[in-house]
Amino acid sequence: MSNCNCCCSQESKYFEKLESILKNYEGKESDLIPILQDIQAAYGYLPEDVLNKMCEKTGMFQTQVMGVATFYSQFRLQPTGEHVIKICFGTACHVNGAEKVADALADELKVKFGGTTEDGKFTLETVACLGCCSLAPVIMIDEEAYGRLTPDSARNIIREYYATGRA
Repeated sequence: MSNCNCCCSQESKYFEKLESILKNYEGKESDLIPILQDIQAAYGYLPEDVLNKMCEKTGMFQTQVMGVATFYSQFRLQPTGEHVIKICFGTACHVNGAEKVADALADELKVKFGGTTEDGKFTLETVACLGCCSLAPVIMIDEEAYGRLTPDSARNIIREYYATGRA
């Protein structure tokens, strides 16, 4: 177990979110996925110290929790940027140039897939499908879809985020 990643003088405040979440559950094995979803919604990811505390409180095993947290792609064990960019690699996007768009975004942001920019503004992820096939190739930044992209138009979207202060 690691020490608290937060400022320990504020440890109780840091764990208040966890305490509030756990009040909604009985701590049973069947509660694990919803608990993890709520923790991620509250903290933005699944911090190791919060998971350790959750195990202490519920009696769940760390191996069990980490097995679930690492199995499902919806869960993050590292903090994300302020904005999450999801690049679709579904069939329609793939055949319409998603790889070139993805490479342009990675180059523009100076980050690898799954990584976060040095300034903490963007996290770049790939997904199997965004369900926007008619817009292929498509990306989503947070909840906003951008379609019919080219490498240049994708770069321009990122530049616009920075220029307008959205990033």
